[in-house]
Amino acid sequence: MRLPNWLAQHLAALRALLVFTVLLGLAYPLALVAAGRTPGLDAHADGSLLTANGATVGSALIGQAFTDADGNPVPRYFQSRPSAAGDGYDPTSTAASNLGPESVVDTIATDPEDSTQSLLTQVCARSKAIGDLDGVDGRRPYCTPDGVGAVLAVFRADGLTGPVTRVVTVNQSSPATPFLASYQGVPVELAVPGEDYVAAGGVVTPIRGDAPAQPAVPADAVTASGSGLDPHISPAYAEIQVARVARERGADPTAVRRLVDQHTTGRALGFMGEPGVNVLELNLALDEEFPAR
Repeated sequence: MRLPNWLAQHLAALRALLVFTVLLGLAYPLALVAAGRTPGLDAHADGSLLTANGATVGSALIGQAFTDADGNPVPRYFQSRPSAAGDGYDPTSTAASNLGPESVVDTIATDPEDSTQSLLTQVCARSKAIGDLDGVDGRRPYCTPDGVGAVLAVFRADGLTGPVTRVVTVNQSSPATPFLASYQGVPVELAVPGEDYVAAGGVVTPIRGDAPAQPAVPADAVTASGSGLDPHISPAYAEIQVARVARERGADPTAVRRLVDQHTTGRALGFMGEPGVNVLELNLALDEEFPAR
């Protein structure tokens, strides 16, 4: 007996449902699990976890900070790049700062909690801190000696033209000292918290200064990755940390540099991206070969 057309269509749909449920809901996931259990792949399937003294300490795929309870760098460890993910390297809050190259003016408020730093000032502050920590030149173009963006609000008699009538260093407030004493013969004032000098007609004028064109502190040391979870730093950033780490551990810098080389990966497929140093893997190797004194 021939089934009604509507019933035949429903039975065909039911068979397709059962077949695809078995294939895609059971067979395919089980095949992937089996592939993940293959020797040599199982560690990757489990999250590339790293252990020390029998305890899991992190993943080779996710960076982490090597700081003390107050957020200060622990000198015996290589430091990771900055992170904008939550309070830093938070996998549940992966993010970037979303600040761009035009972010050069800080918000200086009477209440420090309401103050915000521009991207330029963040970069300047980080570069100065790394320079102080690692004994290298932390100066960068458009940064003041005290580690903020070297930016002026310049007021002119006719708006954008005419003689300069007033100059304010917008990222410095009392008790700082203006990074320039005068600009085109006009004394430079410190910013007053709560004042918006750009809205008042000041022309934003970054000042390059005398910093070298190629800063000693590389870019990845002062900027966060897009995800905020990047586990790698550049070989250049690792290199400026070698002397400090070797000194803190009483090790030969050559031996520390050898460990850096061992934990440096090349470009993906030989041409994509840049070489990187996995900071967590490197620090674990340091603890094993040169335990803290």
